[in-house]
Amino acid sequence: MGFLRRWHLAGALLIALGWFATSSARAAERDIVDTAIAAGSFKTLVKLVQEAGLVDALRGEGPFTVFAPTDEAFAKLPKATVEALLKDKEALRQVLLYHVVSGKVMSNQAAGLKSAKTLQGSNINISTRAGKVRINRATVVKADIQATNGVIHVIDTVILPPKQTKQKSY
Repeated sequence: MGFLRRWHLAGALLIALGWFATSSARAAERDIVDTAIAAGSFKTLVKLVQEAGLVDALRGEGPFTVFAPTDEAFAKLPKATVEALLKDKEALRQVLLYHVVSGKVMSNQAAGLKSAKTLQGSNINISTRAGKVRINRATVVKADIQATNGVIHVIDTVILPPKQTKQKSY
């Protein structure tokens, strides 16, 4: 009986590990856009990426590193700021591209950097405080979300390019 019980437990463990491996493999089969959609906490970001016409670019080969503000981060912005960005597609594109770096920069690599050039053209400041990586004034709240064409780091604040607000973030 002890043998059968151990065999059933071992079988259950193998099934669970197989499910986990399959789930992880499925997650790694999504590009950055589909990974953001599947997460469910980036509805505003995805909508703005669509409005700016950047979906195809972010589904491209990459690799890209995206510092992705959550819906809560966008909710911190004044409503007038979001409305203005929706009316000015080029300004919207610049803000969104300021959240993207060329190449796949994992959190352990980012922690060793002082800055990185964004696809918008300006640099973001990178620092580490109390074990947390910060991008300008935003804090990385979840790191290293793998996608087929790069990586996503979740941030708690929308960062705006210096030409927009002199490094101000909300």
